[in-house]
Amino acid sequence: MNADTDAPALSYRSARGRRVLLATILGSAVASIDATVVGLALPAIGRDFHAGLATLQWVFTAYTLMLAGLLLVAGALGDRYGRRRIFLIGVVWFTAASMVCAAAPSASTLVAARALQGVGAALLTPGSLAIIQASFRASDRARAIGAWSGAGGLATAVGPFVGGWLVQAVSWRLIFLINLPVAVAVVAVTVRHVPESRDALAASHVDVTGGVLVTGGLVGLTYGLVQGPAGSWHAASIAALSAGVVLLLAFVGWEKRRGGAAMLPLELFSSMQFSATNAVTFVVYGALGGALFLIPIELQQVPHYTPLDAGIALLPITFIMLLLSARSGQLAARIGPRLQMSAGPILVGLGLALLARIDASGNYVTEVLPAVVVFGLGLAATVAPLTATVLAAAPARHAGVASAVNNDVARAAALIAVAALPAAAGITGTAYLHADQFSHGFRVAAFICAALCGVGGLIAAIAIRNPARDAGAAGSATPTACALDAPGPLPDRSF
Repeated sequence: MNADTDAPALSYRSARGRRVLLATILGSAVASIDATVVGLALPAIGRDFHAGLATLQWVFTAYTLMLAGLLLVAGALGDRYGRRRIFLIGVVWFTAASMVCAAAPSASTLVAARALQGVGAALLTPGSLAIIQASFRASDRARAIGAWSGAGGLATAVGPFVGGWLVQAVSWRLIFLINLPVAVAVVAVTVRHVPESRDALAASHVDVTGGVLVTGGLVGLTYGLVQGPAGSWHAASIAALSAGVVLLLAFVGWEKRRGGAAMLPLELFSSMQFSATNAVTFVVYGALGGALFLIPIELQQVPHYTPLDAGIALLPITFIMLLLSARSGQLAARIGPRLQMSAGPILVGLGLALLARIDASGNYVTEVLPAVVVFGLGLAATVAPLTATVLAAAPARHAGVASAVNNDVARAAALIAVAALPAAAGITGTAYLHADQFSHGFRVAAFICAALCGVGGLIAAIAIRNPARDAGAAGSATPTACALDAPGPLPDRSF
């Protein structure tokens, strides 16, 4: 049953439908442009603040930490109070926090401002594709999702180019201001053209306790994994890690106790298809998050690419996603998602393994380009089928929450990977300042991430099932559930 209220069934080809798509695509871009370029700016931030790797990890993860911790609450807020309303609040909040980041006088202030950015991103992210689900008629949703995935890649392609140039030519501080005109456009289009929608059956009270438990749990895990290796696993790090695990377990118990009023309806996971797809998301996007934290540092510190060169080096991934995402979704609609969700992560893993070949020469044509092309092909094969599979497995009335669940899985996986992967690969302290030491650790990290992607492909091959199709439905395969705000085209678009 679709409990959405007040939302028209728009056509993909209608003028208003196109404007709704524009608002959701640009809204995703607002949250992704800064995330895209922050990785490029990390070496410059480290030099300005004389920071070690642990501080750079916090600059990167503070955003993801709040995003992952609050996505479920934000999804419930959108279902309860209106997806357009919460989306708009998130855009304005995110933009204000970006201005604080630009003016940060110290590393600690920057970390705090990045956390505030994460709050804003959590408010706007679930609404992006949940708005599409509520606004478009069922027969057009799959096409709208494909357009969102591809055009979202195009919208974020400008990030590495402009951001890299700003870091190189002016200052890393300006990267936090490049989304201001985008945010203004999003607010203008959304206020005028995006219909409001909400779940008439949503709980009357938002589960604040659940939000506190899951956010606290992620904070504990992140603090322990980041500060543990940096401080030789002092008692505080071990205590934080243990507390994080306890709080996450308490969150699961609390949600189970709340039953139908839960922020995270645990019955979603009674679907093997939904659970398996989220398992693939966790493994693959964890690998991507960890790798994409280290790649810009590797390119700048080892072959000494400029920030602009490092950003441009990875643009083929975005262009491949732009060209192939919609076609990938159409293919999965015809043949089912299993093949692409199995082979795609393996291609991604192969691309990551090829990145281990980067050395001090850093030849782009022979060392970097082959890896990013394979990497991009793997992502193009994986993202749209993954999104559509979760859509089909989740009940329609849980549009905001189901959107937040898959996003949360991806963000939490990236958060944990960024916190744990450097230490697992032997990169700690100021190792990122020493090319030989960092390069060795990067090769280890690339192979770890490649292996994780292989595991994701194996999970999909074993657990994902192609849906049964009626003979008269051949070629349509339109999702009937919520339009999930999938993690793609990249986790936090961070490359």
